[in-house]
Amino acid sequence: MLQKPFLWILAIVFSTPLFAQPNLQVQGKTPDLYLLHKVQPKETWYSLGRLYNISPREIAPFNNTDMGKGLAIGQSVKVPLAAGNFSQDKRKGADEVLVPVYYTVKEGEWMFRVSTNHNKVPIENLEAWNNINRNQVKPGLNLVVGYLKVKKDLSALASANPGDVAVVSVEPAVSPRAPVPAPKEEKPITTPVSSEKQPTNKPEPAPVFKKEELPVTENKTPSSPIDFRGGYFKSFYQAGGRSASGVANIFRSTSGWKDGKYYALMDNVPVGTIVMVTNPVTNKYVYAKVLGNLSDIKENAGLVIRVSNAAAAELGSGEGRFNAQVKY
Repeated sequence: MLQKPFLWILAIVFSTPLFAQPNLQVQGKTPDLYLLHKVQPKETWYSLGRLYNISPREIAPFNNTDMGKGLAIGQSVKVPLAAGNFSQDKRKGADEVLVPVYYTVKEGEWMFRVSTNHNKVPIENLEAWNNINRNQVKPGLNLVVGYLKVKKDLSALASANPGDVAVVSVEPAVSPRAPVPAPKEEKPITTPVSSEKQPTNKPEPAPVFKKEELPVTENKTPSSPIDFRGGYFKSFYQAGGRSASGVANIFRSTSGWKDGKYYALMDNVPVGTIVMVTNPVTNKYVYAKVLGNLSDIKENAGLVIRVSNAAAAELGSGEGRFNAQVKY
């Protein structure tokens, strides 16, 4: 016959819901980052505040409402990630624990864009937290971008089995804890970067091109010429007294055709540097921002630089290789 203490233990075990820790998916962009929470029975503004370690007086106005209206079951509530409950340097109070917050990389995004959209968290932190390097980022990868700070004794999220916490989340496409093998091939830039407010010298990773997508002579450019008088980055150019000359080629990009934002790939030049590229045949020049190094493939052998095809169009260089002079 079972002893009473043992029955009491069984009652506790089987009356406690067992759930895996939810995958907290960050929403929004700098400076308005937040989590989505689906309201459950008996939850209030105050219980949400305890769960996510933030005052309910901050949650309500963030949702364009007030605490007097109460919460409805099934309602999605935006929970702001602020200095008090969001850590991107892994600092926390003695009474707090850190819960990973994830972001799923979208098509055309690099580590630099992920960093910029999430409070400019240092790229080195993203690499360390996810056990990858910046060139391994690809669509669908689930990255840790910071940590929710919650109170040990107040939040169900603080434990390994936090109970029925209905966080609106997305399942990770790739495990962020396992090392991600270096990709052999990646797609080139296919998304406009015109969303930048202004150029910056912060590092961006170098794109790696698929061999079959490398723009050589088969690349097609619009028939109408473009002329942005050197391009968007002209006013940011600073001559450093360095130069190089030799064979240049192009890569396909949707940027530059409408805004004059020209980009380049060049070895031994810091990422973010603005270079002046001249076509000595046409005497035309453009200013391009260096996004990274030339990838180590045979198609790049002997090249000094690759520029976006919009830049090549303003240079009047045609659709294939051409001689170029580069100053930076």
